Amino acid sequence: MLTTVLLAFVGAASATFTLSGADGSLATVYTSCKNEGEVALTFDDGPYKWIKNISDTVTAAGGNCTFFVNGLNWDCIYDPAQQDGLKYAYGMGHQIGSHTWSHADLTNVTDAQMDSEFTKNDLAITRILGATPAFMRPPYGSYNDAVREAAAQHGKTLIIWDLDSGDSTGSNVSTSKAVYDKGKMSPTGNILALNHETSATTVTDVLPYALQILAAYKYKFVTVAQCLNMDPYTSITEPGTPDYTWHC
Repeated sequence: MLTTVLLAFVGAASATFTLSGADGSLATVYTSCKNEGEVALTFDDGPYKWIKNISDTVTAAGGNCTFFVNGLNWDCIYDPAQQDGLKYAYGMGHQIGSHTWSHADLTNVTDAQMDSEFTKNDLAITRILGATPAFMRPPYGSYNDAVREAAAQHGKTLIIWDLDSGDSTGSNVSTSKAVYDKGKMSPTGNILALNHETSATTVTDVLPYALQILAAYKYKFVTVAQCLNMDPYTSITEPGTPDYTWHC
């Protein structure tokens, strides 16, 4: 029986799930980083209008971050402004990962729909950047063995988190800041943090605070790929040329 895993917060002790099926085809799931002294700040649900602001803020702090983007969620990834933002973040050295095409709960879709969620988003990102993500974050942190099997077929490693700022579930600025105050004392000496680039207060208030408080504890700000000592992309080529097929 397939067991759905829905995670809002995962303890540091359960860093990696590497269970495999009979054919060994299930994707690995990471819930935390590997390297001591590193923080992987991640931002879901874009690309959106604040992606450049986040990129600049993290870069100014001397680090990099990771964006897990959708094809069609808060905006269409093919919109010229969103293409520009995505290219900007990628060009600054930030990592781009997949968050599915439409932010679907992959445990509640058909096999064909699941394949489309992976394929359409990979196609869009590869067209725009020339890079195909090696990492995918399942929406809502929801996955089961069927999702892991599909992820493996698409060359993806699944990424969850061990710190949730709460910015997508109604937490106010003070509450989100308190999460980082507590998180800086991570017993593993590393953090894999969930944020959302669609939250204005995350961009204007929480992120600058998190960078300041974590820098004071000598954390280094890295991408997910860096904190796991892995490659961020399965392939890199030249970006495509927009045409009539580039639409949502």
